[in-house]
Order: sequence, then structure tokens, then C-alpha cells
Amino acid sequence: MPKVQVKRVGVFSLAKIYSITMAAAGVIIGVIYGLLFMAVGGAMMANGRNGAGAAGASSLAIGLIMMVAIPIFYGVLGFIAGLVGGAIYNVAARTVGGIELELENMDGAGYAPPPTPNWNAQSYQPGQQQQYPY
Repeated sequence: MPKVQVKRVGVFSLAKIYSITMAAAGVIIGVIYGLLFMAVGGAMMANGRNGAGAAGASSLAIGLIMMVAIPIFYGVLGFIAGLVGGAIYNVAARTVGGIELELENMDGAGYAPPPTPNWNAQSYQPGQQQQYPY
């Protein structure tokens, strides 16, 4: 099993992944809270006493806004967390070493390194026609 070590991560790449992941979590949380606010608003509108209809309508509007705003807010926070987390990881990996991973090839074939280049196979002069294998 070859072991590899993650020496460095791409900060913007990590930030994009964090952003998408957190926005997906924000959709779930936003829908739950939005539906909760909308259910409370509907119950307030059904009551109809002492201006409860207006408060219920505003609660419905807040529920709809939450369904849109929470995923966007979580996505932005995830992007910022990815930037900061990636930068911290790169500093820590440079100092103490990166995360060690043990990899296994799942298709049954063993790992074969690429062939070594043959630099002196055929030397062509500038302007000379080269024979390509295709």
C-alpha cells in the first residue's frame, strides 16, 4: 500500500468545496426553519385576534426569506472558513508535516510508475521533418 502525504492544499479549491457543502447544509436548515416560521405564521393568521393576521403574514414572509437567505449566508461563511482553514493547514503542514494517507488500488492492477523518458532516442535538427507515430 503506497503511502502519500498531503503537503499542501489549494486554498481556493478548498474554499469552493466548503462553500458548496455549507450551502447544501444551509438549504436543509433553511427549509426546516422556514417551514417552522411559516407554520407559526399560518397558525397566527388563522387565529385572527388583535392584529395577529398581520403578524402571521410577516412570519410567513420571514419564513420565505429564511429559505433563500440561510443557504446564501452558509455558503459565504463556508467559503471564508475554507480560505482560513486551507491557509492554516498549509502553515501547519509546512511546520509538522501533512496528513498521511494510505492508498489502495481498487481495480486489482498494481501501481506501475510511468516509463522513464528516453532523451537520446532520435535527435532531430531544427527544421527537419519529424515522424509522428499517428
